[in-house]
Amino acid sequence: MSKRTIWAIIILMGSALIGIAFLQFFWIKWSVDLDEKNFDDKVSRVLSHVKDRVAERTETLDPNVNDFLTKTPKEGGLMEKTEILSRVLPEKEDWALQRLKWELKSMNRYFDPSSLLESIDKNALDTIIRQELIDQGIKADYDYGVYSNENEAYIIVNGNFVAQVGDREMSVVELNLDQTGSEYQINLFNTEVNSPGYLKLFFPNKTSMLWSSVLPYLLSSILFTGLIMFCFGYVVYVIFKQKKISLMKNDFINNMTHEFKTPIATISLAADSITSSKIITQQDKIKRFAGIIKQENKRMLNQVERVLQMALIDKKEFELKLNVLDIHEIIRQAVNNMNLTVQKRNGTLTMDLNATKSLMEGDATHVSNVIHNLMDNANKYSPEAPNINISTRNANNQLEIIVTDKGIGMNKEALKHIFDKFYRVTTGNLHDVKGFGLGLSYVKAIMDAHKGTIDVKSEFGKGSSFILYFPMKISD
Repeated sequence: MSKRTIWAIIILMGSALIGIAFLQFFWIKWSVDLDEKNFDDKVSRVLSHVKDRVAERTETLDPNVNDFLTKTPKEGGLMEKTEILSRVLPEKEDWALQRLKWELKSMNRYFDPSSLLESIDKNALDTIIRQELIDQGIKADYDYGVYSNENEAYIIVNGNFVAQVGDREMSVVELNLDQTGSEYQINLFNTEVNSPGYLKLFFPNKTSMLWSSVLPYLLSSILFTGLIMFCFGYVVYVIFKQKKISLMKNDFINNMTHEFKTPIATISLAADSITSSKIITQQDKIKRFAGIIKQENKRMLNQVERVLQMALIDKKEFELKLNVLDIHEIIRQAVNNMNLTVQKRNGTLTMDLNATKSLMEGDATHVSNVIHNLMDNANKYSPEAPNINISTRNANNQLEIIVTDKGIGMNKEALKHIFDKFYRVTTGNLHDVKGFGLGLSYVKAIMDAHKGTIDVKSEFGKGSSFILYFPMKISD
């Protein structure tokens, strides 16, 4: 699959996921808006019922009000009653005067609409509002207030008087209802003149209440959408990783073919030479060609062995043969074997064995291979005469082995992948150094098997240092 096809699929699937997420949010928002409309309708019914009940209660407490409003003086209105009281009950003049004052006061409530607010029973209003909200199934927290147009302030808030109206003594409550949340209001009394005031109802937590009803669906939608996007992202990651591994495997096969082709061609030439009539009678040349065949055959076997070892390591089917080792002795043997190769390139290979405790527990073969691989890499990635140093030291109850070179070094991107199988550091677009890309992955696997660690310090163009940390503990 080409990279262009992969990116086209990613864009299409990403667009589909975004579209699904948008639709889910749209339906959830639509549900919240619908709930809000239903809530508003319920609150409107609450206010309407409260208004009716307050009006009924006011008329019940003051039954003569309608009579005074509707009757003329000839039908028994205020003037006629006043005259009767003054003629029939002269000895009750004080009582009649009080009666007249009471009736005038009742009349004043209708000629002066603001005085109607005085007749509201705060406790009854509180009970009515609470009951109506329960009847409508509204369980949200609320605040309410009776607002006087004349005073331009609230006179009742949440069952408490907040201003002095008429001759009543009222407690003062400091509360700015206009800032407590969504507002609903209704005229408390219908009069032919200006309205005396409003009943206002507030729900501070209205928004959170509406969203709480869809919160489980919203969280579920976010969770499942997130899981889908995570899986999608992981699949994309795996696709690119597998594509990269596929490219590295193809490179590995090409390199392996080249590595095997050379010794096979050499063995073929040597075999043809031995069977030649001119050579078959010359024992010294036969021995020479036989040696070449043996050497090249050993070279191929070593390459095959490295590949098989990595396969066993990947399957975790290999076992370490642990013994007490003197790491200095292993380093000396590795340096002796490597020294001839370095000298052929006019290079130097030096040792600084400073560890006072050089014994460790490990597999001699694998530890030796690790050190040889690091020195071989240092040699191969030194474009000019190699300058390699291997040193040891003790620190933090560990045995440290440092292999340093002054080769081409590595950039930060290469450092991220040097322990990946089949990965090889390149120069530009070329692989100048032949190999399978298995050396450092093998080193990392062996260090892990020994419960050790490996660190790399490198600067492009200046060289690299590989530091091996082996534990010092030796079992009894």
